[in-house]
Amino acid sequence: MTTRRRSRTLTLLAALAAAFVVLPLLGVALRLPWSDAWSLATSATARRAAWVSLQTSVVAAVLAAALGIPLGWWLARTRARGVGLVRSFVVMPMILPPVVAGIALLSVFGRSGVIGQPLLEWWGVSIPFTRTAVVIAQVFVSIPFLVLAVESSFRQLDAGLEDAARTLGASPMRVFATVALPGARPAIVAGVALAWARSIGEFGASITFAGSFPGRTQTLPMSVYELVSTDYPAALSVSFGMMLVSVLVIASLRGRWMVAR
Repeated sequence: MTTRRRSRTLTLLAALAAAFVVLPLLGVALRLPWSDAWSLATSATARRAAWVSLQTSVVAAVLAAALGIPLGWWLARTRARGVGLVRSFVVMPMILPPVVAGIALLSVFGRSGVIGQPLLEWWGVSIPFTRTAVVIAQVFVSIPFLVLAVESSFRQLDAGLEDAARTLGASPMRVFATVALPGARPAIVAGVALAWARSIGEFGASITFAGSFPGRTQTLPMSVYELVSTDYPAALSVSFGMMLVSVLVIASLRGRWMVAR
């Protein structure tokens, strides 16, 4: 096979791969009832779901950052045994079946769970099927994206700068705040944005662990799932809106995401 023929074959395969991803997205736009799209996407049901999604995803992104940034730094800097196993568990929610993730959360935070049962018996606190459960599910599935982004960036930083700061008497927290965080800022921004976007799109673990109660735990993906069987044009309109949000997030992070890699 000549070089030119190989190049054409690779180009064809690349085009097929791109079409496989792009065509379903274009299909939503082609089937969208444009004349009624705005009214359908801003219906009372969609507005309630959007408000729940916005509230929970912002809180989830903040929590993912508060937990994931130190974890990413630890994974990048530690030489302790078992760090690979820890990393495997941290990344696992990315490939875990969503329903399994929801069941896993129920086993810990459910009314008979490892943590949920003491909370219920001692303080009368029940987490499942509440807005708190939505946030927990979103953090669980989104934190791997943030950790991978910031860990990669921390690895690329010169560890000698941190050693020099410690030599000058800086405490570990001061070294982390003044040397590590500024150096990894682009990756942190990208990681937080990706965590937020993943939280907005979370469905499987949330519906298993938090349910789909309009105005309380029903997020936009859950709303779309219900609208598919009752109001397909409305489902298309809300789906198209979520696609636009995804495009805006990816477009705004193009440079930072390349740095985070």
